[in-house]
Amino acid sequence: MIHPSSFARGLLLVLCLLLGACEPSSDSKTRTINGGSPGSRAPDSSAAGAPKDSGAARSGTPDAAADAATADRPLRIAVVPKGTTHDFWKSIHAGTIKAARELGNVEVTFRGPEREDDRQQQVDLVQNLISAGYDAIVLAPLDDKGLVAPVRQAGEAKIPVVIFDSGLAAEAGKDFVSYVATDNYKGGQLAGEKMVELVGGKGRVLMLRYAEGSASTALREQGFVDAVKAAPGIELVDPKRYAGATRATAQEAAENLLTANTDLAGIYCPNESSTFGMLLAIRGKGLAGKVKFVGFDASQGLIEAMRAKEIDALVVQNPIKMGYLAVKTAVGHIRGETVEQEIDTGVAIITSATVDNPENKDLLDPDLAQYLGR
Repeated sequence: MIHPSSFARGLLLVLCLLLGACEPSSDSKTRTINGGSPGSRAPDSSAAGAPKDSGAARSGTPDAAADAATADRPLRIAVVPKGTTHDFWKSIHAGTIKAARELGNVEVTFRGPEREDDRQQQVDLVQNLISAGYDAIVLAPLDDKGLVAPVRQAGEAKIPVVIFDSGLAAEAGKDFVSYVATDNYKGGQLAGEKMVELVGGKGRVLMLRYAEGSASTALREQGFVDAVKAAPGIELVDPKRYAGATRATAQEAAENLLTANTDLAGIYCPNESSTFGMLLAIRGKGLAGKVKFVGFDASQGLIEAMRAKEIDALVVQNPIKMGYLAVKTAVGHIRGETVEQEIDTGVAIITSATVDNPENKDLLDPDLAQYLGR
């Protein structure tokens, strides 16, 4: 026979066990989902009215957790320029920050190689960003072929890539989302047409190229060649000499060309560093202001040289707009918006006569401090 007191104790134990089974676990009360705020709860799929097995992703599954993470945390966009020291890239950086501020919930990481001719460092950087799991990569390729494989690796990792400034030997809409850039061929044409005008359609015109593998400057060079060849009185001097990545290498290449080629009517360079290196070289040779000089891109030193009539014209891009639209395009794609596969950010030519026109201030001397804080 069971003693009454033993029976009572057993009944009490059963009741406690039953009540404990009905109490939600402490884990479901405090568990956060992929970075949610401390103390946030995972929704209970067993609650009344919740489908038990609809086949759709429910909160608590990996897909739902990823969706929650995308909604709650900032999008991380990595911007990889060709370099970081030239004024052009500083303006690009400012544009990316402008876009992030306007879009909200977006963080931009701006990281480029130390030298604009270090292709391997840029390749390694892109691969590291893929491993770090960024939401998108915005890339200005140093080499139109050498960066194809890393961009495709990003695609395999489901990380969208927007190409900007310089092209890639791959397919927009397939290998990368969009191409955001200046119409570089048109920019070269503008430079060539201005040169023909400056030299009166005749004389020897020297071109210093920038770097092999740089798609943007190759197009500027080709546009210039096609424009000046349309003038039968011009002899184009193009020894296929490259300036290299810095002002110092450009100056050395320019000095060698000026020594080998005399009696020049005009000179053309396709980017900021090659233009500045050539400026230093013609000053050293006593040719500043005596030979017609058309460059590409703007910096404070080049603007001052144009005011001094050492440079006759500069073809200018809109790098703030370029950086801005590149980040906006990447974020728009992530957020499911339809984006254009090619976006032209504009190009213009400014001369020594128009350098101080008010409408040119934002192109030549933009206020970067409001974005970069310096």
